[in-house]
Amino acid sequence: MGDAVVERLHRWLREHESELLEDTRAMLRIPSIEGTAAPNAPFGAECRQALDLALEMSGRFGMKTKDLEGFVGYAEIGQGPRMFATLGHLDVVPVGPGWKHEPFGAEVDGGYIYARGAEDDKGPTIASLYAVRALKECVPDLPARVRQIFGCNEESGFQCVEHYLKVDETPTLAVSPDAGWPLYHGEKGIYNPVISASLPQGSVSLLEVCGGQRINIVPDSCEARVRVAAGSIDEVRGKLDDAWDANVRFDWEGVDTIKIRAHGKAAHAATPFLGDSALTRLFRFLYEISPLDVQPAYEKLLDLTHNAGAGLGLIGTDDETGDLTANVGIVDTADGRVRLHYSVRAPMTWTEATIHARVSKRLAILGDGIRVDEGRFSPGLFFPLDHPLVSTILEVYREETGDMAEPGVMGGGTYARAFPNAVSIGSGWEGDGKAHETDERLKIENLFKMSRIYAHLYYRLATVAAGLA
Repeated sequence: MGDAVVERLHRWLREHESELLEDTRAMLRIPSIEGTAAPNAPFGAECRQALDLALEMSGRFGMKTKDLEGFVGYAEIGQGPRMFATLGHLDVVPVGPGWKHEPFGAEVDGGYIYARGAEDDKGPTIASLYAVRALKECVPDLPARVRQIFGCNEESGFQCVEHYLKVDETPTLAVSPDAGWPLYHGEKGIYNPVISASLPQGSVSLLEVCGGQRINIVPDSCEARVRVAAGSIDEVRGKLDDAWDANVRFDWEGVDTIKIRAHGKAAHAATPFLGDSALTRLFRFLYEISPLDVQPAYEKLLDLTHNAGAGLGLIGTDDETGDLTANVGIVDTADGRVRLHYSVRAPMTWTEATIHARVSKRLAILGDGIRVDEGRFSPGLFFPLDHPLVSTILEVYREETGDMAEPGVMGGGTYARAFPNAVSIGSGWEGDGKAHETDERLKIENLFKMSRIYAHLYYRLATVAAGLA
């Protein structure tokens, strides 16, 4: 392993902590939410700006850089036929309401940096870049090349790394610093269908409904407008008087139209039970205020928001990656239909054919023209504990921290699933803000600690990669 090399890496990183902090804050100030495509900026101007900054930093550090048409970029050090890569992303999810700190202010408060992307994934990505920089300065005879990849479309499609894999070199080994410690050696499959149903019509007719920011975020707000039939107004008013959910508000617009607003709590789609879906609240409210003739239609919509997938016929588990979860992240209306945009995290052992068969069976039972309009499936991943990638990460983490935690599995999807021989590793610790929630934050000391662990780990994994046939 070479303890003297690790000590040198750690010392160099401690001497450059102030630079790491300021470069991280500079990156966090860029509101790199996916925007309108432009030439050489397929994910919008802000994502392009973040990529430009990452490449400028890397060039300033003396690394070889490459920009792949704005989809993705990378910085590389070392020489040799084998290559170890670390996979980070610079795009972030939208911020939503309720922040106490400026979402792109990169404010320091109480030893934490507050910003969207602090924990997912800009903070870890810049810590990773500094680990690569430390390798360049301290280990001139690396046994393999080390490449820091900067993606720009992780949160909404993986088009960035799909483009990379079409036009550039596949790493020998890779990690994605975008998960929990010590590593996640399994990730669930991800199924992203759009399910549509006719707008309920009758005594309470649904005119429109909209809400949510991304499919991988539990929606924290949702709005709808309904028209109440003349003969049902008194009954509906009586039910409104008994409405109990304080997170759902309504106003009459004229004599027969109601505007409804529901509020919830955002969370990552992989753990929807940690959030509170505004859409579920809204459909439950509509079910409760509706007369009998239209209640079944609203009950079906409510059922389809079940976060264990029961409404889709997908409730289930496996021994490797655990229970399925389902999140309706976006709802909208088009052509007389309500559309539910899902992020389903399925057990790793489930195939695309298994999922489609279950959903088809369930929707046939529901009837009423409820259908799958589109869908995309990404298989999960799983590496055994004796795989050299897993065992090396575990050994380094335990040596660095003394923490004997075992590798985990998760419902989140990282770049690791797009590359062969790749797993996700930690990007923070307890107390750091959870991904996709308000007031996301990263403890500054954890930023520094990550950089030291990454440097040690990358040195070891470059050695492992160099020795693979």
